[in-house]
Amino acid sequence: MQPRRVAVLGGGPGGLYVARLLKLAYPACEVRVYEQGDPDTTFGFGVGLAAGTQRKLEAADPDTLRELVAGGLRHDMTMQVGGHVARVRNDRLIGIARTELLAVLQRHAEKAGVELEFGGRRRAEELDADVIVAADGVSSATRENGAFGGQVEVGKGLYLWCGTEFALDAAVFAPVETEHGVFVTHAYPYSGGRSTFLIETDEETWRRVGFDVTTAALESDGTPFDASDETSLRYLEQVFAEQLRGRPLIGNRTRWLRFRTVRCDRWAQGNTVLLGDAAHTAHFSIGSGTKLAMEDAIALVEALREAPDVATAFTRYEEVRRPAVERLQELARRSQLWWESFPSRTRLPVERLMVAYMSRAGNVPLDRFAQTSPDIVDAALRQYGSGQPTAGELVDWVLDRPLTHGDRSFSNRTAVPELQRLVADLGDPWSPEGDALVARARGTDGVLITGSAARPALLTRLDLAERIRLETGALTAVQGPAALRDDLAAGLVSGRTDLVALTEEIA
Repeated sequence: MQPRRVAVLGGGPGGLYVARLLKLAYPACEVRVYEQGDPDTTFGFGVGLAAGTQRKLEAADPDTLRELVAGGLRHDMTMQVGGHVARVRNDRLIGIARTELLAVLQRHAEKAGVELEFGGRRRAEELDADVIVAADGVSSATRENGAFGGQVEVGKGLYLWCGTEFALDAAVFAPVETEHGVFVTHAYPYSGGRSTFLIETDEETWRRVGFDVTTAALESDGTPFDASDETSLRYLEQVFAEQLRGRPLIGNRTRWLRFRTVRCDRWAQGNTVLLGDAAHTAHFSIGSGTKLAMEDAIALVEALREAPDVATAFTRYEEVRRPAVERLQELARRSQLWWESFPSRTRLPVERLMVAYMSRAGNVPLDRFAQTSPDIVDAALRQYGSGQPTAGELVDWVLDRPLTHGDRSFSNRTAVPELQRLVADLGDPWSPEGDALVARARGTDGVLITGSAARPALLTRLDLAERIRLETGALTAVQGPAALRDDLAAGLVSGRTDLVALTEEIA
């Protein structure tokens, strides 16, 4: 199809990128971006671009990617717990300042012939265009005012975005225990000699510090909406003084938030289509709004180029993108639950904790992680069991390790005795249903957790087993198909379960 006029609501990364790609695909088409903010005003700190996203941008628009890479900073990843550090080499990951990202995308959009209009709030229904792309963010007015079947799920944990005026040596994941509870940072360097410093905590810790009171005061005393929570920043820079090297935290509209997961029954209505956070979000611990929005842009433009009309194009766009988005949302959901319960795991040696981190969502197999980070996995395996596996027998070796639990000994990790059975059919091990199962495990000699042979159900059973192990001290065993031995082995090394019961069921 050949649109005459396209309007894009939202001048964030997704809106700017889709506008450029549309103008390149349709040089004669009028493409205009409407952004309610000013061109030189943005909030946030750094943005991460993973290797997979870079490959997709390279195929779609190498000129833009080249400038993004030049303006970014590559870095490794570390985990710091109790003075011990595990480092994973990952120089394909790039951090770039959000301001620089937007500046690059604005320049390239204008270079392609896109018209940019700033400083005014526009609504989809008032625009005269063949195609309207709503890239107006997680609080999308287009989604809320349309028939897209939007749903928003709010997370349990609290987090805030802040930054530093120096570049860390590598990305850092670090928990710090205080008298009130545990705070965790996910921090990473980006260009311009700065770092993003994201901090998370649970609601109980947040309330014990008194942040519920200070947050309520900010919302009620007339403090400007774009002002930062200075009370929290000053407290947290003392908590993370070691990671910050004694330097201050900086804010930019920094307030405590709960993550909002957005889903929609449909992404299009008439000639309007949702893109990026307006259509879907995925928790920042594994997803990236920038990644999803820019990959949406690529798919939308391809669908428009191949389809004979708007309706067909929108249908094709959603058919292509929804499975990938929903897969990432499921991975992100698991990662979010893991991070919201992270403080309970900090007694693991840091190398085993790194294995737990990498396998938390089920998308990084143990053997693949062993290939890319053999030093980390070798150390984790030494902590898990005696000896070292030879090439090609990692999973078998993990399953074959003996176990001593209290006064009981087991010759290997598949030698499961008679235990109380718990049938687990739940999506969230930290839900009230999970609470009930943990209560049933208390005071027992141990539990065998059974359920569906499907892989998502098995991953959830492993998380539940970990919660039972940590909260009750009971011996735990997880039942699962032999075809999913890789997941069960990762669960053992990560401390999620003590034993595994293999079945011949089809996963």
